[in-house]
Amino acid sequence: MEELEMKVELLEAWVENGQLSELRDFLNEQNISDVEELIDELPEHAALFIETLNINRAVHVFGILDFPTQERIFKKLSAAKIRELINEMPPDDRTSFFSELKGDVVKRLIIMLSPEERKEALSLLGYPEDSVGRLMTPDYITVKEHWNITRVLDHVRRYGNASETIDVLYVLDSDGKLIDDIRIRDLLISDPETIVGDLIDNRLISLNANDHQEDAVNIFRMNNRVALPVIDEQGIMLGIVTIDDILWVANEEYTEDMQRIGGTEALDEPYLDVSIFHLVKKRGGWLIVLFLGQLLTFNVLKHYEDRLTTILVLLMPVIMSSGGNSGSQASTLIIQAMAMGEVTLRDWWLVMRREIISGLLLGIILGVLGFFRIFVDQAYSGIYGNDWSFYAFAIAFSLVGVVMWGSLVGAMLPFILRKLGADPASSSAPFVSTLVDVTGLIIYFTIATFVLGDILM
Repeated sequence: MEELEMKVELLEAWVENGQLSELRDFLNEQNISDVEELIDELPEHAALFIETLNINRAVHVFGILDFPTQERIFKKLSAAKIRELINEMPPDDRTSFFSELKGDVVKRLIIMLSPEERKEALSLLGYPEDSVGRLMTPDYITVKEHWNITRVLDHVRRYGNASETIDVLYVLDSDGKLIDDIRIRDLLISDPETIVGDLIDNRLISLNANDHQEDAVNIFRMNNRVALPVIDEQGIMLGIVTIDDILWVANEEYTEDMQRIGGTEALDEPYLDVSIFHLVKKRGGWLIVLFLGQLLTFNVLKHYEDRLTTILVLLMPVIMSSGGNSGSQASTLIIQAMAMGEVTLRDWWLVMRREIISGLLLGIILGVLGFFRIFVDQAYSGIYGNDWSFYAFAIAFSLVGVVMWGSLVGAMLPFILRKLGADPASSSAPFVSTLVDVTGLIIYFTIATFVLGDILM
């Protein structure tokens, strides 16, 4: 921390004194992540830092910044630097940046691209938002099946600098169709006269340009790859997606899911960059829905009004919280399992059976505890009178029913939403809790009415 403060003071002094050559030399010697940290500390000088850095390092620093910071910097850069920056950006990073900008801004920037880069940018922007096509880069190395290792390595030396990665090479046929991919490691340990075709293992894993980015995250996770090829419906290779882009997507998806699970719409910007009005707008919708849902508890209580006792009312929070908690647990577990690819729509029946059994067992555990608690209260205070056992059994049976119901609702809602094409994360903990609160009260009072019988009359 002290080192960072010293760097900040040094940079501020150089900027104030106009010592730009010292500033340039210093920034060009820092790690990319260190420059990004300095930009966070001195946001007012961020544009100057990007202007000062050599173009290669400026591109890499710009690429790891969040979009609001990128946008603020872009507005202050000179036209010459903007032109240089967007022409040197990797195609996938440029596509990601353009996707966040307004249409009229993108049009002006595309004009500043070279003809080749412009064609490439328009092609990538033509894919649906959140598709793999938006992530891919056309910078990769291809080889032919009949080449030997010596020719392949010569080809890599010649074109490797223009490729996003040389860890993996791609074997294409004469029509541009992808045959297989080969890791550079396999080439380096093979005899120079070995033919590429002899190294093909026919275990190709690829992505389709129209696949959703979440699907790509799961494929990367399951196959331990640094890059995967992207093909069209005919098997023609279009580009590659690298692990660094997938990590960004995974982080964004995780952030969105956590926000939705918390009962709010996903924020498009970092929390501190979101205006108060926008924050209220994002949170208000769900709060209104949940509030209206909770109002239904009034109708339930009104229906059972003539059978309510003080003791039943005092025990209501125990029932409601237990059902809501079990539902929230189940919902969170299933959403996470879906995100990890561990559970699919066809597994709904298996999940339902598991949750019925686990909900029953959890309900029995809480039911026993609830019964014991009333027994202890009765022994010390006699609050329940001669009818304490009826109240104890009413609470015990209600807990079994409500917890089992909460587990079932929490587990099934993500499946229903996925089937309807919605995000399962939208079955957030507050939504499940509200739904189970209302229905749980019905279960509670129905069981209590049956068990207590004449006592409530």
